[in-house]
Amino acid sequence: MPIRKNTDQLADAAALHAADIRQCRLCEAELPLGPKPIVQLHSGAKILIASQAPGSIAHNSGKPFYDPSGIRLRNWLGLTEAEFYNPELVAILPMGFCYPGKGQGGDLPPIPRCAETWQAKTLALLPAIELTLVIGQYAMRWHLPDTP
Repeated sequence: MPIRKNTDQLADAAALHAADIRQCRLCEAELPLGPKPIVQLHSGAKILIASQAPGSIAHNSGKPFYDPSGIRLRNWLGLTEAEFYNPELVAILPMGFCYPGKGQGGDLPPIPRCAETWQAKTLALLPAIELTLVIGQYAMRWHLPDTP
């Protein structure tokens, strides 16, 4: 039974960590719509979507990729909506957990403080990942630093 106990402890740690992330207010003064950290985590997830930051639609809905790009992504992955939003299958870990606001050419980049504070600890709680899909230049710089 020690393996089951360790698995349960890791799942509990991931759930507590996700709750901590959802309470984060580190960047509150810099966020035009206020903080609303969006993350999907479970220690047993097999797929990791490493992305940029939620857009305004995700901010309003509270669900990552809950927009046309999410539909395309789910179709590309061959996952139903239920599978995609099942944290035991898919972890969604953006570089910034909150909508950073609108810039001249689209959404602003994720606030670096978020990744500096949360990324390494969060990734350590996802030992079952078998496939990582890295989306966007900021996620690529973090997850694939030696790739031009």
